[in-house]
Amino acid sequence: MRLNIFTTFNTSSVPFDYQQKLTGVLHKWLGKDNAEHGDISLYSFSWLQNAVIDKGGLNFPKGARWYISLYDFQRAKDVVAQIRKEPEMFCGLYVNEVAIEETPDLSNRELFYLGSPILIKRSDGERIIEYGFDNPLSGRLLEETLKTKLQKAGLSDDDTIHIEFDLSYARKKKKLVWYDGISNKANMCPVIIKGSNLTKQFAWNVGLGNCTGIGFGSIY
Repeated sequence: MRLNIFTTFNTSSVPFDYQQKLTGVLHKWLGKDNAEHGDISLYSFSWLQNAVIDKGGLNFPKGARWYISLYDFQRAKDVVAQIRKEPEMFCGLYVNEVAIEETPDLSNRELFYLGSPILIKRSDGERIIEYGFDNPLSGRLLEETLKTKLQKAGLSDDDTIHIEFDLSYARKKKKLVWYDGISNKANMCPVIIKGSNLTKQFAWNVGLGNCTGIGFGSIY
């Protein structure tokens, strides 16, 4: 299920590195002691849309649009209830509307666009290795992470899963994203997902790659 959130305009400049603030807002709505905190996330969320770049930050003169996708229907309902109780976000942004979007039939879709950059990383025991869209291992690693999430959700594995970046996309790029003082090299490039409708629906909700719980890897 996807919650499409619409806000008021901001009253102070929104910093460029607002991603951590978004994560904090979502965890406020999930609850401070929520089971998802620090665990494999079965949800994802986009970055803010409708921004106007200004000196030193971002403005949303017509309000921001943001979406949160959750695999668990009850958790989505809980988030909606908390938004109604605590609509304040940050920098003067308040939620003034939530539109609930049911998970669509994705049987005939394979190409998906990004609501936030995809981060792919692994540890070799000594260091963290980040993978770009141009690395031939990237697709397999995205499949691996998605299968781990399927297992956590108690869903059957899908042997037909195949994920790859759409390298024909002319504006693909790597983006350096700072989060809590740590730099992350993420990918801005659409993805092609092949598999069952259930698998694609699951990915549409939980996102792709690592760190979807802090604002990476959401797709639409």
